[in-house]
Amino acid sequence: LPSVLCLGDCQLQPSCQIQKCTTDFVSLTSHLNSALEGFDLEFCKALRAYSACTYRNSKVCRGNLVYHSAVLGISDLMSQRNCSKDGPTSSTNPELTHDPCNYSGHAEAGKHQGGEKTTPTYLFCGLFGDPHLRTFKDRFQTCKVEGAWPLIDNNYLSVQVTNVPVVPGSSATATNKITIIFKSYQDCTDQKVYQAVTDDLPAAFVDGTTHGGDGNIKSLQIVEKVSGKYIEMHARYIGTTVYIRQLGHYLTLAIRMPQELVMAYEESQDLQLCVNGCPSSERIDDSGHLPLPVMGQLLPQRGAAHSRSVYTLETATTKCHEKMLVKDIYFYSCVFDLLTTGDANFTAAAHSALQDVEALHPRKEHWHIFPSSGGGGVGQGGKFCVGIGLACLILVVFL
Repeated sequence: LPSVLCLGDCQLQPSCQIQKCTTDFVSLTSHLNSALEGFDLEFCKALRAYSACTYRNSKVCRGNLVYHSAVLGISDLMSQRNCSKDGPTSSTNPELTHDPCNYSGHAEAGKHQGGEKTTPTYLFCGLFGDPHLRTFKDRFQTCKVEGAWPLIDNNYLSVQVTNVPVVPGSSATATNKITIIFKSYQDCTDQKVYQAVTDDLPAAFVDGTTHGGDGNIKSLQIVEKVSGKYIEMHARYIGTTVYIRQLGHYLTLAIRMPQELVMAYEESQDLQLCVNGCPSSERIDDSGHLPLPVMGQLLPQRGAAHSRSVYTLETATTKCHEKMLVKDIYFYSCVFDLLTTGDANFTAAAHSALQDVEALHPRKEHWHIFPSSGGGGVGQGGKFCVGIGLACLILVVFL
């Protein structure tokens, strides 16, 4: 009231800056990963900076409900994380903080224009099953690609997979070896090589270390989630996350990487399945058509190491529907894999691949892929296209 009624030369009262306090806190914590060591320390430092900012604005924000909500929220978070009120705080000007081994912060600071920051664009690629490939362009393909093939090969990272046949008489393959090379980068990490093969999914690089970077700054780190079955790699200096799983006898891979780094490669490195997809000669699907064996009936295998269940289109559909309720391309890939191999582990592989998409893909509206019926393959109406020579039989798959 006094500021409204003041007469003569009045000094303008400072405005409530709670929004800036909140924005700074988000900037300080957006790159943090709770799976990595040091998360609680950095998060508590950011909370104390947030608290100090609200304290500086306590008088001018006295009647602001957002301010009071923020104060209560900070108190709750500090209790949850066991943060002490006294201690070091993060910089309250995160856009001015330069950390050469933090891609997210460095990229945002580099793009700082007109007082606004532009967050980096991230891309996703995944490989699972027989094998099914989701490229950085969100194109979905089923390929054979037997032997060793490069998924990614740019100036920062190389990923190579080796695929082997899974069923005699079928061109379908699955991944039994993954090799990843994190290339040397400034002072953030020396070159690190990781290799996984069937029944050997280590939680360390080939040199025995579990991280890159000097001292407490772990710019590259391996986190074991399930012993021998699931590991994550976090390369903070290039803003990249990799998930590798073993399901049954085969491996799956999912990766998120900044677009500008994905595209940083030479013309001689253009054979990258994640970037350009599989060569046409290596495709099993034909514009979405999946050539299922003998009308969905798997014939007994000769010389198989152990007997497999025989699936029909109906029983494979039922099995996949237990794990995946949405009939997107992951569901139909599951059906294809069961009919091709008879191995129920491929159901878990398709389900986990979709979970990895939900965890890593930056755009929720693109998580599910529904190829159009007009282009052949699986449509949103729940139809399955089975390739038979030049014809294509459409079978309705009921819920």
